[in-house]
Amino acid sequence: MYLTGRLPLLVALGAIPVVVLTVAGADAWVCAAGWVVLCALAVAADVATAADPRQVRVDRDVPRRALLHSRVQTSLTLRGPRRMRGGLRDAWQPTAGAPAARCVVRLEPDEPQRLTVPLHPRRRGELTSDFVVLRSLGPLGLAGRQSRIDVRGTIRILPPFTARRHLPSRLARLRELDGATSVLIRGQGTEFDSLRPYVRGDDVRSIDWRATARAGTTMLRTWRPERDRHIVIVIDTGRTSAARVGDGVRLDAEMEATLLLAALAAEAGDHVHLVMADRAVRARVSGVDGDKLLPALVDAMAPVEPTLIDTDWDAVAAHVRQLAVRPALIVLLTAQDEASAARGFLGTLPGFTEHAHVLVGTVADTGLADQARTRGTVGQVYRAAAAEQTLADAARVTQAVAAAGADALTDGPDELPPRIADRYLELKAAGRL
Repeated sequence: MYLTGRLPLLVALGAIPVVVLTVAGADAWVCAAGWVVLCALAVAADVATAADPRQVRVDRDVPRRALLHSRVQTSLTLRGPRRMRGGLRDAWQPTAGAPAARCVVRLEPDEPQRLTVPLHPRRRGELTSDFVVLRSLGPLGLAGRQSRIDVRGTIRILPPFTARRHLPSRLARLRELDGATSVLIRGQGTEFDSLRPYVRGDDVRSIDWRATARAGTTMLRTWRPERDRHIVIVIDTGRTSAARVGDGVRLDAEMEATLLLAALAAEAGDHVHLVMADRAVRARVSGVDGDKLLPALVDAMAPVEPTLIDTDWDAVAAHVRQLAVRPALIVLLTAQDEASAARGFLGTLPGFTEHAHVLVGTVADTGLADQARTRGTVGQVYRAAAAEQTLADAARVTQAVAAAGADALTDGPDELPPRIADRYLELKAAGRL
């Protein structure tokens, strides 16, 4: 049972007859008690005559997946044996962005009513609603019945892939390397493409002398980047990935970099493997190629959240070896800001660089440099000193990464994904991948 705002108004309205009867000589307390009893009887009659919400059948229609920060339309279909007037509230968690107001229910006997519940999700992962609360209003509008109806709905909120805007320009550069206008390069990790006549300025080391003898003119071999290379992307889900950078956390930016690189590598014909781990593997994608790659990646990434523990890099290296592939490129997306905390990572790094080219990407707070230069007040001086210390620690870790034979890229959450994609294309163009 529930009460509406009409009941207090009705009780307050009883002051008029109580005053009139009191002037006529009646006992005020008796009149007031009688009015309250009448109101209670009206409430009881309203509840008794209201339709039973438990007799209403509720069916839910929810999309299986949606992108973060996008508008999602969900719906509920109600059908009952009696006329019903009331309201309904869906039990989505606050991060689903459901409207605060109740849906208005106007149900006719055996006629379905479709209610729309729009969502605006503000967090990745699984969003669930296990039930709805249905209210049936009595004919007087003073009170009604309320029941919980179990009807489960689940929607997986995927990473938004905002870095997609950088993809067309990188695909155009990729087509210059491997397409109708193949770049004439030669070096380690390239494949023979075709023959064409020699023109001034070409590398004489690419002249095919046998083809020249057959054609009667100087013929040149053209080369293209190799395909079917294996790229392993490791996302650190430890405590450093929980740090806020920009409008989100580091883990979100690392996912954006992964999706952009994976889309580019899949177009180039390479195989992408993903491992998200700290002390345990939180997500893993391997053996998926082509058009199925990006859906598999976002589906695996969606429920993963940062864990407030240090990452076991020895275990991560073991998981990478379990992929049973010989990677040509390993991309480690992590944040090693403190030299003392990076010892485990730096100790494991030579094991990665021994057999593959390694790229270490770090999402940094680009506002630290500005903060280090601002020293107007005492508080700003202390913050500037802390910022300088953080930048100095990060620089030492970057030097150690380079000394271990890996490439280190550090940039803001919006700038790091295209930089990693550009470095991938540079390695392709140089014949190192």
